[in-house]
Amino acid sequence: MSDTTSKAAQSTPTKRRLDIGYLLLEGRAFFALIAIIVIFSMLSPNYFSLPNFLIMTSQVAIFGLLAIGMLLVILSGGIDLSVGSTLALCGVFAGFLMQGVELESLGIIIYLPVWAVVVCTLAMGAFVGVINGILVAWFKVPAFVATLGTLYVARGAALLMTNGLTFNNLSGRAELGNTGFEWLGFNRLWGVPISIFALSLVAITVYLLLSRTPFGRWLYSAGGNPNAARLSGVPVSKVLIWVYVLSGVCAAIAGLVLSSQLTSAGPTAGTTYELTAIAAVVIGGAALTGGRGTVRGTLLGGFVIVFLGAGLVITGVSSYWQTVFTGAVIVLAVLLNSINYGGKGRTS
Repeated sequence: MSDTTSKAAQSTPTKRRLDIGYLLLEGRAFFALIAIIVIFSMLSPNYFSLPNFLIMTSQVAIFGLLAIGMLLVILSGGIDLSVGSTLALCGVFAGFLMQGVELESLGIIIYLPVWAVVVCTLAMGAFVGVINGILVAWFKVPAFVATLGTLYVARGAALLMTNGLTFNNLSGRAELGNTGFEWLGFNRLWGVPISIFALSLVAITVYLLLSRTPFGRWLYSAGGNPNAARLSGVPVSKVLIWVYVLSGVCAAIAGLVLSSQLTSAGPTAGTTYELTAIAAVVIGGAALTGGRGTVRGTLLGGFVIVFLGAGLVITGVSSYWQTVFTGAVIVLAVLLNSINYGGKGRTS
């Protein structure tokens, strides 16, 4: 009896250590964010202030929207390298519509109301997503190759649409009925930028989609084990198409937010943003092999990247070192994911 008690007493500290280690691994993005805030608040008095937090969170809104769409694709076991170019294309498309659509045959120019511009822009993002989804799901093109091709096509289309220039002054004119485009980027509600509410709405919607609907269960199972999912009756091809469509829509919303903040739309916007989105998802604990990841973790990953970058800027660190630190954080996140998921396989 005493031997049993002794073994139990010895195993208790070990179990506690394991529990603490598991907690640190699972909550690494949250703890990293807290550490970043504490460290940079001590290094700079300007960092820990409400105005600065609101500015940083506005930046998180853009990357967060891209990252949430990227999360859906990564959960399926794929990747979407085209989100940055889709953001640029959709922003340029919105700017093109805000400038007025000229019908040469009728000799008139149509100025769409802002709500119609938003709807058309979201449709453009969904169209890019459909192309990606069809290439991956129906034609079995590897996601990396398919979305890399779409990256160049979307960027080229944006350049062609603007002839390499930028659409400026998207605020519209009252007499034309197309004012209010800057509302999404500049207006605030209770002191909080509207873009943050847009991110929150998208995040809550995707969270409910993943946790409360059959689509969410299908997505996790398709990403964890696609062959088993097919045998279980999961419409894997349809799921794949839809995740790319939703990723395209999220990129379109991000394009609208960015263009609204700048009141201009350029074809070079969003360059390398796809890498930042992937980094946010990975830092948030998602597995690149699919089947694992959460909206909460992805948002935390976005906050980590933006808050780290802003802290380095405020403390006067060279932009070259900022790139080094960001890359190191990404590598560390992947390493921790490998430790956390190593040998466990992919599950829903």
